[in-house]
Amino acid sequence: MEGTEPGEQEAGEERSTGPAPEGKRRSPWVRRARRAALVVALLLIVPLLAAGTALRVNYMGDPAEGTYTRDRDALWLGHAWVDGRKKDADATALARRLKDTGIRDLYVHSGPLEHDGTLPKSAYPKARWLIDAVHRELPGVRVQAFLGDVLANGGPDGLHLDRAATRAEVVRSAGQVLDTGYDGVHLDLEPLHSGDKDYLTLLDDLRALTRAEGAHLSVAAHQIDPLPALHSVAGLFAEHPKWWSQEFFGQVARRVDQIAVMSYDTAQPLEGTYGGYVALQTSLALEVTPPTTHLLMGLPFYHESNFSHWGHAETVAAAVRGARLGLSRTDADRELFGVAPYIDFAATETNWREYRDGWLRPNAS
Repeated sequence: MEGTEPGEQEAGEERSTGPAPEGKRRSPWVRRARRAALVVALLLIVPLLAAGTALRVNYMGDPAEGTYTRDRDALWLGHAWVDGRKKDADATALARRLKDTGIRDLYVHSGPLEHDGTLPKSAYPKARWLIDAVHRELPGVRVQAFLGDVLANGGPDGLHLDRAATRAEVVRSAGQVLDTGYDGVHLDLEPLHSGDKDYLTLLDDLRALTRAEGAHLSVAAHQIDPLPALHSVAGLFAEHPKWWSQEFFGQVARRVDQIAVMSYDTAQPLEGTYGGYVALQTSLALEVTPPTTHLLMGLPFYHESNFSHWGHAETVAAAVRGARLGLSRTDADRELFGVAPYIDFAATETNWREYRDGWLRPNAS
């Protein structure tokens, strides 16, 4: 037959005049989804680009004349110096390395503390040997016991600062290392949340001890909010926010002799933005650190490549220049200021050269 069957005609009519196929019916939703994704991407990318641009601009310009070493730098040393692995030849080599630098404090890893705050003497059997060697080879350089532990922060494992008995044991451990001959105590407890009043209480108790003993009290400090209240916002997404408020940083700084900012592991992807970030951290820290407290900015004497630390970006040269820029803009004449390389056993000759060229040489730029 030349004609078509009724059923075929109806099907044809449905295809030409009926509703659009399923895929076409969803197209408005697809477009909306794409638009929403674009908006979200812009909301995320634009602030990041703006922040990166601001940090890069912060890295521009020339540091002020005279913003070089005040001969008040510090160096973190690994545990090998007190557990028997290092020998007299190592101490001699260390003295030779440090002789013409501004390093006057050594934070020697002598722990970690037990979770109850105690410290077994077996953790630092060669401490007296190191202290005597440093005092002999490098007169005027202090050797401080670097004590740390992981904080429980509400969990079952770790050191509980909220327990008075634990804080008392930490103080006793500090007295124990001072009796060994250390010139001071350097405390590094992480992750330490901004506003922790138990930590401030611990510092008050430790300061009373170190003052009575004629010793130094120093701490490793978290970075400061690069934007106001950022630690609070970060707390909505992370269990342990990275930053302290500037106010809390100042509260800590007023309770110690030295405060060393861990100005590395910043997740900055470019050397320029990392240097700008260090400049910002330096300024924020100077604003709230009393002139009687010695402020140090950490230098990354190690190399890693991961999301929190891009080795190609976090260079010693960028950190030194950033510290000089922040010092120049905020308090160029601050006397109690220095830098602190972390850490000796991972340091390369490039790290040492960039520290020397950027911070020690008066004609460096």
